[in-house]
Amino acid sequence: MTPTVRDADGPDLPAITALYAGEVVGGTATFETTAPPLDEMTGRLTAVRNHGLPWLVAEVDGRFAGYAYASPFRPRPAYRYGVEVSVYVEAAARGQGVGRALLLALVERIRGMGLRHLIAAVSDSDTSAASIALHRSLGFRDSGTYRQVGWKFGRWLDVALLQLDLDPAGAPPASPGLDLDSGRA
Repeated sequence: MTPTVRDADGPDLPAITALYAGEVVGGTATFETTAPPLDEMTGRLTAVRNHGLPWLVAEVDGRFAGYAYASPFRPRPAYRYGVEVSVYVEAAARGQGVGRALLLALVERIRGMGLRHLIAAVSDSDTSAASIALHRSLGFRDSGTYRQVGWKFGRWLDVALLQLDLDPAGAPPASPGLDLDSGRA
C-alpha cells in the first residue's frame, strides 16, 4: 500500500497526540517525559502553521499512519533559512514507506518555500538506525553528534545531527526566509 500524504487538520490532532504521547512515555524519539495534552499539541500545530511551515499526515488505507512537520531551526534571524524536521510513524505502519513518503513531501514543500537547510536531530542513535538510514537515503549528511545530552529511562542518550542543504553551491537565498518575529514565512 502506498501512503497518502496530506496537510494535517483538526480531526487529525487526537491521533497525532496519541502517537506522540506513546513516544514520550515509551520511546526515545523525544526527550519530553510528560505527554502533552491535546490542547498543547493543537498549539504546536498552530505555531508551525503561523510560520507558514508544513505539518503533514500520512494515511495507509485511509488510516492515520504518522505525521511530520518542520519548525524554525533557531530563533535568531541568521537562521531564518533553516528548519528542523520531525517525523513520527505508528509502530504498525513502520517499514511500509510511511516515513519516506512524509519526509519526501516535507523536503519538497520546504524546497518550494525557498528555504535552504533541513536539520534532523535523531535522538538515541543506538536504536534509531532506521531513521538515520532514511534521512541519509534522501541526501541528509551527518553533521555531528551531541553525546549523552538526554537522560531518559535511566540512561544517557545521544542525538545524531543530520543536515540536507538544498543549495550546496552556496548561492544567495532566493527568498527572505522565515520571519521569526511575526511567525510567517
